[in-house]
Amino acid sequence: MGKKIAVFSMTPLFPELALGGAQKQLKKVALHLGELGHQVTILCTQRRDAKTPFKWHENADILPVLRFKQPYPEPYFTPLYHIANAMRRVGAAIAEADVHYSHDGGLIFPYVYQDKPTVISLRSILFAETLQSALLFQGDEWILPSEHTRASYEAVVGQFAPAVGERMRAIHNGFDWQHFRYTKPAEIFGVITPEVADHPVLLFPHRPDSAKGIDEVIQVAALLARDYGWDDLRVLAPRWLDAESEPGQRDYYQGLRRKISQADLGDAFVFHDWINDKLIAEYYSLADVTLCIGSYVETFGNTPFESLGCGTPPIVSRVGPYRDLLPDEHIARVDYGDIEATAALAHEILSDGRRTSPATLRYLQSEFSQKAMVAAYADVILGARKKPPLHYRMPQLSDDTRYRLAPWCYIAPERGIFHDFRGDFQADADLIRAAQQKPAGFSGRSIDAQQLRFWLDEGYVTPLVGQ
Repeated sequence: MGKKIAVFSMTPLFPELALGGAQKQLKKVALHLGELGHQVTILCTQRRDAKTPFKWHENADILPVLRFKQPYPEPYFTPLYHIANAMRRVGAAIAEADVHYSHDGGLIFPYVYQDKPTVISLRSILFAETLQSALLFQGDEWILPSEHTRASYEAVVGQFAPAVGERMRAIHNGFDWQHFRYTKPAEIFGVITPEVADHPVLLFPHRPDSAKGIDEVIQVAALLARDYGWDDLRVLAPRWLDAESEPGQRDYYQGLRRKISQADLGDAFVFHDWINDKLIAEYYSLADVTLCIGSYVETFGNTPFESLGCGTPPIVSRVGPYRDLLPDEHIARVDYGDIEATAALAHEILSDGRRTSPATLRYLQSEFSQKAMVAAYADVILGARKKPPLHYRMPQLSDDTRYRLAPWCYIAPERGIFHDFRGDFQADADLIRAAQQKPAGFSGRSIDAQQLRFWLDEGYVTPLVGQ
């Protein structure tokens, strides 16, 4: 007997288009559950151009009925009655279902789902409503896409709800490697001018968020043209869906064009329409190097994996899960902000005509299988059982409290401690010494009180009070 599953998505959904990696993963999970014979009903935010219900599968209905603010961010910056109506609609759907699944956070009111088995997957560690969902968590199972994200949330929420870690599970994103493989560019030239193929191509396949690294990409492209002789480069970057209609987006792209002009890059940057799933493999395959070099703290980050699958080597910054999701032999990494190292690596890849190695392709297919991912999600969602409410309490810090380096920090041998959320390096010899000598935790008694307060206030350390 199939189950009824009520799904919440704060982000708008489309029949073919995906606004980000989280929505791609949701579609994969929904299709799998539908194939198993379960009835999936997804309530999502509507847009002016996306109000009509549709199906991903005969058993997967998408209802764009929620009226949270668009475009993103600040979805709750909307009239009170829109929030009330959304809560009623979602609550009614959950009441009729056997289990509730909340994808990508945003449903910050536990009483909406408190009576049914609930699985929550948080796909951001930055957005306000996702953080609120975490710190108000009362779900029965908590899925996170990487160990970095799990460790970060447990380090924070676990201070107040010591048992929360027992409900957490890291499930890596998985990919259809029959789709994400080298695909000779053809239809993509209906979106991107064919002459691009006559040039070396850098790819910046990200939404227009400066933290994603567009300013760093401009600097890298300028350095490649000036110092390495790649003066015929083309850099591909998508325009956001609201690039022409939303004033903030128009201003953003105008500012980008000014920066590109000031860098003497002329026609190097090619801005194009958003690429749908059907063309994405051709898009990656068209490029020579994919750049993921921003300071944005991903919770997983699909782009490097998709690019590798299509044969195009990515360069990623050592930020968040990019530090350790793939072994060093399968990906090129740079410290955030190291433009010279990035340009040197890109020059090597361009000069060698390097593509993804067979060994890396085998590793991806073995460790990041879509089949394994959707099966793991289905096991958690279908097996969810109602548990007692999590107990929250206020932690007490004392002289005996132990601390350790926060999961969002790492020690760079030559640059000090990098802090994911600050996006900078701190050359703090005392903290480096304490973290290296006692990685499992050091006593607050051994540290100057003022110094410890600074580390705690600025997020360099977390207290071990819930473990």
